[in-house]
Amino acid sequence: MAQLIWNGLFVGSFYALVAMGYSMIYGIIRLLNFAHGDLYMVGAFCGFAMLGTLGGAVPAGSLLALPLVLVLTMLVTGLSGVALERVAYRPLRHGPRLSLLITAVGASFALEYGVRIAAGPDPKVYPVRLDGEGMDVLGVRVTMQQIALLITAAGLMVLLNRYIMHSRQGRAMRAVALDHDACRLMGVDVDSVISRAFFIGSALAGAAGVMSGAYYGKIDFLMGFIIGLKAFTAAVIGGIGSMHGTMLGGLLLGLLESFGTGWLGGQWRDVFAFALLIAFLTLRPAGLLGKPETARV
Repeated sequence: MAQLIWNGLFVGSFYALVAMGYSMIYGIIRLLNFAHGDLYMVGAFCGFAMLGTLGGAVPAGSLLALPLVLVLTMLVTGLSGVALERVAYRPLRHGPRLSLLITAVGASFALEYGVRIAAGPDPKVYPVRLDGEGMDVLGVRVTMQQIALLITAAGLMVLLNRYIMHSRQGRAMRAVALDHDACRLMGVDVDSVISRAFFIGSALAGAAGVMSGAYYGKIDFLMGFIIGLKAFTAAVIGGIGSMHGTMLGGLLLGLLESFGTGWLGGQWRDVFAFALLIAFLTLRPAGLLGKPETARV
């Protein structure tokens, strides 16, 4: 039981990290950014390429290269998210919602098959592999690498929460999420705030991609598809648009998958995840900590 809880919290931390960017973007411009999971994939491939490039200066298999690569990848994926918003989403921001949704799906496929053309269709093996020896802690088998990755993911989520809740820029994001037009009248640069949200959300997805590649050891150009759906599921469970709810939803989804895998087998993992999504959309559309939206008249 304790082992299943640990495994669920570990996997759930990845879901929560990706889902927070997903939820933040939705909270500000009401966009279901289906390309968000593919930025996670782009981050994994950026980390792969950078680790190969650093091989001459710092041994690619050395853990010393990983923190530097993590920061650089967050910068690259953050700027990629800003470019995606500027090119694909901003021109359609005031158009029909369906147009934005279709554009997001198209952006997702463009990123997937763009990486396929650039890196090839075959899976890649990560130069750094975080697969150290396990140790028993209160009857749970854990590794120092798992603890380090969990602390890193939790630290990024805490920093994001403090940024949104306790900074001037975060206050602007919360204001824009409430009313774009009123913010413009008050002198807030709404476009800049939205671009900043895309940068932060995409950077978090890229960080999760690097950590996932380093832990699991293998990446491919379709790896962002399922994590994007899981991030959406986690955001819906917790309450899309709510940072605390999204963190809770990611952890809960990881726990559910862990228990489903432990009790019924790995083939039931995704069945549990998406069955829970259907249940929440049916019984509690606003999620655990989300608030029902009322239409303005």
